[in-house]
Amino acid sequence: MTPQDNPTSKALTAAAVQHRADYARLSGHAFDVAYAANEVAYHKTVGALADTLIPDSRNAELRSLLQTGLKLFQMHEQHAEDVVAKLGK
Repeated sequence: MTPQDNPTSKALTAAAVQHRADYARLSGHAFDVAYAANEVAYHKTVGALADTLIPDSRNAELRSLLQTGLKLFQMHEQHAEDVVAKLGK
């Protein structure tokens, strides 16, 4: 399989470019808060993995890979939420 660009991947790439520019103007605690909050938002945006990509996958190998990735993604989202909570204190 060869990955193909699509509207979602293009939107995520464009957002990443903008976020990097935004982060360049921040430092210290302000950077940490903005970065961690974006990580949580990003993971919620990419929730399509569970809602769309896995159910629509017809290839068993791809589905298995996506399911493994989803578990890792969910763990990372929880970690990002924990970081945001700690930074807010």
